[in-house]
Amino acid sequence: MLEHVPHWLGSALKGLRAGTDKLAVAQEGLGAFEALTLSSPAFADGGRLPDRFTADGAGVSPPLMWRDPPPGTARLALLVEDADSPTPQPLVHAVVWDLAPEAGHLAEGAIVADGKGDTAGRDVGRNSYYREGWLPPDPPTGHGEHRYAFQLFALAEGAGDPGDTPGRTALLAAMAGKVLAAGILIGTYSRMEEAPVGPVGAGAGAAAA
Repeated sequence: MLEHVPHWLGSALKGLRAGTDKLAVAQEGLGAFEALTLSSPAFADGGRLPDRFTADGAGVSPPLMWRDPPPGTARLALLVEDADSPTPQPLVHAVVWDLAPEAGHLAEGAIVADGKGDTAGRDVGRNSYYREGWLPPDPPTGHGEHRYAFQLFALAEGAGDPGDTPGRTALLAAMAGKVLAAGILIGTYSRMEEAPVGPVGAGAGAAAA
């Protein structure tokens, strides 16, 4: 089932629960691609998300950083999914289309409703609640640890048009066959369980850099 997943991605997903094969980054229709370095100054890869990024805090989106998009990258797209959501498909927490590759970062709190997008072309899409912006992690109490997969895609020129305020389905259709590289960063969160905050470190893609 996961034979098309490259080695670096398999390592990044090691030890995660059933359902990770349904994450966008694991879908065969996207084609083969390289690793992209993705990290956050707020949490380590595999570490616990600070409360301020969840429904138990301010509920703002976390800061993200990336580096070294491959030559030919025209734009980036971000998709955040909960691989441990008790639903048939991973719950979508954020969609952002047309990030500038050269920007190198997305600031804390930047994933907010923006209508049809900003003047630079960036457009915040719809989460699983059919709302624009960041859907703060809100796992059921006692359901165990949830893995939130921040997936960043470097896209070649000629990617499709996902339309205004795209959802996951439109995003995947627009990216099909145009992904040059992808990075994945896992943040965890749970309720009513022992879950200490881990040290801040590099993202999953760092091991492949």
